[in-house]
Amino acid sequence: MSGPEFCPSPRRIRRGAALTLVFVTVLATAAATNALPREGEGEHPRALAVHPAGATVVQEAVARAAAEAVAEGKSGAKAAEEVVSRSGDRWGAVYDQQEYEKFQQALDGEYTGVGLWARRSGDGRVEVYKVQPGGPADRAGIRAGDRLHAIDGRVVDDRPVTDVVALLRGKDRTTVALGLERAGRDWTRTLTRTTLSTESVTVQKLKGGAVMIKVAAFTRGSGARVREAVRAAPDGAGVLLDLRGNAGGLVTEAVAAASAFLDGGLVATYDMRGKQRALHADPGGDTERPVVALVDGGTMSAAELVTGALKDRGRAVTVGSRTFGKGSVQMPSTLPDGSVAELTVGHYRTPSGQSVDGQGITPDLAADEGAEEQAQSVLSGLGTGS
Repeated sequence: MSGPEFCPSPRRIRRGAALTLVFVTVLATAAATNALPREGEGEHPRALAVHPAGATVVQEAVARAAAEAVAEGKSGAKAAEEVVSRSGDRWGAVYDQQEYEKFQQALDGEYTGVGLWARRSGDGRVEVYKVQPGGPADRAGIRAGDRLHAIDGRVVDDRPVTDVVALLRGKDRTTVALGLERAGRDWTRTLTRTTLSTESVTVQKLKGGAVMIKVAAFTRGSGARVREAVRAAPDGAGVLLDLRGNAGGLVTEAVAAASAFLDGGLVATYDMRGKQRALHADPGGDTERPVVALVDGGTMSAAELVTGALKDRGRAVTVGSRTFGKGSVQMPSTLPDGSVAELTVGHYRTPSGQSVDGQGITPDLAADEGAEEQAQSVLSGLGTGS
């Protein structure tokens, strides 16, 4: 397991995030080309003050605590998590083997479930707002707008949506009973969970010839799909790049996505134990067509990396609300019991040198209500080839 990770949420969020497609990010290419520092290289910068003695000391303490616990017949993951919780590392986390396997599955753009998305409606009820075509829920006749009031006999009205999603997910080929309501009629369906693919990149044609490319997460292959969507757009047509709610993904895929709009050059810099590194776009991207990037408080991690690159390079007008502010780098390591610890070892900056962690990125045009309409208006003003 090599390479650092830009991870999207703290441990308290991650329990549900593994089930709601919040992604860790891996600098696999940099590791493969030896661009990342080896263990022990360099000094520990003060910016990484997650522990008075630096991240390496925390890593050693975590490994030692896990090894001692395993030797005593206790949970190495639990012991490691106690050390991490005391370290002051906001983004540090420990995952058991099953949790980490779910992350790996998510990075492949897959999840195990029934193919429906739930949300809290305006009246406080839990409802189905999207059904994946061809999935178990779709085949059972469940539709967007159906009320979901129970899962396996447990009432979900007062549960957080993350808990609802966790109950829907599970192991492949297991069953789950859903209590539903439609037009005042209660009914129950028992579904069999299966492994489903997510649609990380979707394309929609807009009025005037422009296209909207929605990137839900930077899973494997999403960067190439963004580039394909840009190339397939009509000549001169503007692109609305929707990164709202994108909690991150593979950094290599984020760089590939940014490369669709750049002809080489800097995407971001990052530090690891005092060593400065850089991420560069691939040459040959479309540098002519107008681009507007739509962001919000759910735009995180690798999605902020793309936002910062396009904004600082003058390649896109950014519209929406301030992004989340997750710009730290985590390094994963395997513990004696097979669990995985991730600890902060660095931070990244946008091409202009702006730190993202804890600050986020302020868009060029602030917009909350009607942000998509405003973004389309800006794009139209830039010229869409219509």
